[in-house]
Amino acid sequence: MTEIKLADYLFTRLRQLGVDSMFGVPGDYNLRLLDFVTPAGLHWVGNCNELNAAYAADGYGRIKGLAALITTYGVGELSALNGIAGAYAENTPVVHIVGTPPRPLQDARTFMHHTFSDGDYRRFANMSKHITAAQTRLTDAATAPERIDYILQQALIHSRPVYLELPDDMPDLKVSAANLETKIRIPEPPSSAQEPQVLARILERIYSAQRPFILVDGESTALGIVEQLDALIKATGWPTWTTVYGKGLVNEQLPNAHGLYAGAFGDKPAQTYFDEADLVLTFGPHNSDTNSYFYTTIAKPAVAITFSGTTVKIDNDTFHDMSARNLLSNVLQSLDSTRLVKASAPPKSELSVANIQATDPLAQANFYPLVNPLFKDGDIILTETGTASHGGRNFKLPTGSRLFGAVTWLSIGFMLPATLGTALAQRELNKNTSSKSQTILFIGDGSLQMTAQEISVMIREKLNIIIFIINNDGYTIERVIHGRKEKYNDVPFWRHAQALSYFGADEEHVAENTFTARTCGELQDVLKHENITNGSGVRLVEVFMDREDVQGALLYLLNKQLAQEAEQK
Repeated sequence: MTEIKLADYLFTRLRQLGVDSMFGVPGDYNLRLLDFVTPAGLHWVGNCNELNAAYAADGYGRIKGLAALITTYGVGELSALNGIAGAYAENTPVVHIVGTPPRPLQDARTFMHHTFSDGDYRRFANMSKHITAAQTRLTDAATAPERIDYILQQALIHSRPVYLELPDDMPDLKVSAANLETKIRIPEPPSSAQEPQVLARILERIYSAQRPFILVDGESTALGIVEQLDALIKATGWPTWTTVYGKGLVNEQLPNAHGLYAGAFGDKPAQTYFDEADLVLTFGPHNSDTNSYFYTTIAKPAVAITFSGTTVKIDNDTFHDMSARNLLSNVLQSLDSTRLVKASAPPKSELSVANIQATDPLAQANFYPLVNPLFKDGDIILTETGTASHGGRNFKLPTGSRLFGAVTWLSIGFMLPATLGTALAQRELNKNTSSKSQTILFIGDGSLQMTAQEISVMIREKLNIIIFIINNDGYTIERVIHGRKEKYNDVPFWRHAQALSYFGADEEHVAENTFTARTCGELQDVLKHENITNGSGVRLVEVFMDREDVQGALLYLLNKQLAQEAEQK
């Protein structure tokens, strides 16, 4: 085959990179492109709106390493931009394909719908420049294959969204198929002349450390060092923690894995150990205020070695053009385990259910320990911005499971469509295995109202998802920040028990898979139910908690607000 239609070329490239599902919404400037999706072997996931499609693509990309969505020009792409911005903020590679008006209309500056009727067709692309790592506009069939290869490679290199414009008159055009014989790869970084010097300094610090601390953050995924980190953690046996963003990247069943490090807002023995550490190895740092617990998880430069992007920082020295993957490989190859200190770590903090009574009302403090045993190897757990995110941070994860929580972008409602995307990716990866892993979402009643429509797509896709709706009567996270009693933090009343029926599940499934709990005993009964432990399809569990029941950093904010109110009286 020497020639191929342009749309087929694009979709073949995506398939080669592991993309098997396509998210999006039809619109008149992308309809001809959509004709090629299913014949190309891609599964079309028609979302309820473009914002949800972008959220879902983000979730899918976090599991499979790349995702794609298709929107139409103007009204469609702008609706997706908040989701694309979130993927940019949190390093998810998503290919945003925008069907644009035909080239002759753009060249003539024709006044068309979905525009401002001023002949300017570059406005929306210019908006996307700020939230994508690279952009390209297909205008010529002769150069289209190279432009497509370039934009896909940029998504992989930067682990961030990219923007691809495809005019409506181009999907059927014939282009060269020659490039399809060569895989798109991330180029290997050149070796730095400073690497031997840097390696020697790192090993020297490792061998001299008496109180070492390993901190794994979420950008380790983009650095491609997760497997190497597993080897390092096992080889050293050193105490290891993760950030919120890094949770799930470390096997929490390892004896030296201590779960989440929450800085000044967490376990005091862990904080003391961190403050007294003489070496803190930090990998893939993502130092936003929320991910670093208001910067209290950032080590003092004098004791830190930090692997970030293409730089390595040792003490106060920064070395550029360094490959974290290459450098870490060399550390592992050179490491002499007989020269490593056997670090005496602080005791692990564990979730306990020992003092929980069946008659106790459900609360943040008892809910998460009770739910934790539900998780199985390979499960994906998602915790929405708010009380769910803070409560889920102390889950102890089984081997091979992942947790996605609110990190930096914190767009309320994100996690429900992201759950759709992760569940699809999980099903594709497990297609030829015996895995019974499932996806479990924890979301508040306020967040649910932002993106609830995608439950209908979950049902249509026959995905195995458990949704825990935390009904705490509104936007609890906003209440504790400001406006504790204000009406603007209220939300309309919804009958969640009827959600599965409204969104398309058959009545038998609804009756057998909708649960509620107000007490610990009622929740324990739900968690023992066969449909929860070994069921299928979308299952919904509504749990009720007090509107001001919070913990962790949220409790700090609530107490601060209460103190301010007391001062004003």
